[in-house]
Amino acid sequence: MKKRHIVGALALVGVGVILSSCSSKKTIPEKAKAVQDFDKSKYLGKWYEIARLDFKFEEGLNNTTADYSLMKSGKIKVVNKGYDVEKDKWKKSTGKAKFVGNENVAMLKVSFFGPFYAGYNVIAIDEDYKYALIAGDSLDNLWILSREKSIPLEITSEYMKIAEEIGYNTADLIWVQHTK
Repeated sequence: MKKRHIVGALALVGVGVILSSCSSKKTIPEKAKAVQDFDKSKYLGKWYEIARLDFKFEEGLNNTTADYSLMKSGKIKVVNKGYDVEKDKWKKSTGKAKFVGNENVAMLKVSFFGPFYAGYNVIAIDEDYKYALIAGDSLDNLWILSREKSIPLEITSEYMKIAEEIGYNTADLIWVQHTK
């Protein structure tokens, strides 16, 4: 009987350690800084993905967009959409985002899979909220977004410089086609 209690207690401690390590996980790369005085209402709406560091969930997609809207809970609904060229069909994924701390600091966590969250940090944005540079929680995730299907060269250059100073390898960026 005592052995069961010990095993149960150890399992409970193990779950606690896992959960606390997930919740305290750093959500922004070391040299990156989230935008201050962020206005989430201006950020809502549709964004076109201009460039990204490719990863499993967007592999092979073009015409990728992200649409952000406010949920009743105060969280942000995230709808990512992209066209799978090989399969000749659209893919869509719906998730939610929430602020890590104060809502005027553009440091969020996003989830598409239940309780598992990843960092989503706006690290550069223009004053009109037309162009944004997004960092994940590591140097493996980076996105350049625009309200239109293209972006001015001077904005691209500025965002590339910021990303490189943080430590991103911008030579690995995938430049997204918007043909549909």
